Amino acid sequence: MPVFDFDVSSYIDDRPSTFEPLPAGEYIAMVANSELKDTKAGTGQYIELTIDIVDGPCAGRKLWERLNIVNPNKQAEDISRIALNRLLVACGKPNAKDTESIHDVPFKVILDIDRKDPTRNKIITYKPANSVSAPRVSAPVSTAPASTTKKAWER
Repeated sequence: MPVFDFDVSSYIDDRPSTFEPLPAGEYIAMVANSELKDTKAGTGQYIELTIDIVDGPCAGRKLWERLNIVNPNKQAEDISRIALNRLLVACGKPNAKDTESIHDVPFKVILDIDRKDPTRNKIITYKPANSVSAPRVSAPVSTAPASTTKKAWER
């Protein structure tokens, strides 16, 4: 049985605890964990990715992605393999043969709200962390100079 010698009540997390979906948009993220699992039906396998948002006001939030890499449905398998390829390219590891090699590598994840379940996010695609996106017409354009300070995860 673990025993600790500090007052737990003095450790308070003021961050809001929410399970609401993240707003649609681009986020800097990293794969924190990946596992190969058998499907519930036992007819295939999927890679389950745990993705951490690492920058911005949503830093600390998590996403989960399941990529059906072996599936009796060829279309589902193809969609997942394309998504895995996009993720590997976004991480700068297009020839990787395992998911552990992309752990803790920053990339952009583009999210939307799932049309079938508005309480969940849907991952649209992955891009390199340093890629520049076209500005949105409705968003104001900042004229401030870009910050030269690097984030902890930048090399």
